[in-house]
Amino acid sequence: MSGRRSEVNSLELLPVPGIPEVRPGDDLGALVADAALASVGFEDGDVVVVTQKVVSKAENALVAIDANDPNAHRALVAGQSRRILRRRGDLVISETHHGFVCANAGIDLSNVEAGTAALLPEDPDRSARRLRDVFVHRYGVTCGVIISDTFGRTWRRGVTDIALGSAGIRPILDLRGTNDALGRELAVTEVALVDEVAAAADLVMGKSAGIAAAIVRGVDPAWLTDPADPDLPASGGVVADLVRSPAEDLFR
Repeated sequence: MSGRRSEVNSLELLPVPGIPEVRPGDDLGALVADAALASVGFEDGDVVVVTQKVVSKAENALVAIDANDPNAHRALVAGQSRRILRRRGDLVISETHHGFVCANAGIDLSNVEAGTAALLPEDPDRSARRLRDVFVHRYGVTCGVIISDTFGRTWRRGVTDIALGSAGIRPILDLRGTNDALGRELAVTEVALVDEVAAAADLVMGKSAGIAAAIVRGVDPAWLTDPADPDLPASGGVVADLVRSPAEDLFR
């Protein structure tokens, strides 16, 4: 997806408190929107970042597991994986059915009831589109949506949030063909825009604060997309636009 250099001078990162405990079947879009309206407001041009965990809960992507049984955990990881890439002790690096390469197929035992594991959403881009549809059609707010999750990085220590799914915002800002600050043409620069926004939003959500959503306000309007507006580019998705195919991957 082609783009231009950002004209953003500043961004607001606004945590959205007040989202109740999410349970299977809940209307997550309404819960997030109502909490936003009651706290920080909800404006056209916002990008709403929602954690994977509450999306998985709302979509009932939950399974029972004995956390003390390593065989049960290994079997669950294998079932959620397209293939296993590496093992070290209890740690498994696998490629999920979506194409994500991550630890333990993204299965998470934190912030869920004991004896339960949260799986990744079946189709995170579809989950983002559904949330955006609620915001647009029920609340009248034209916005972008990102489903975020915490991933490690192969070559660096520590974790950061990335985008699992997106809607209404360009996944990639393609700067190829534009000029750098010295006037040289950029040949290879593609910015993982939704990953950068997801990581920024996590700074105000935290890993243990119980904040399941945040609003990033002030993004360049050129980053936003709308399939219903012919003057704006069509929305892509994380799986289609960001996940590198094995044929392009030097390490698989």
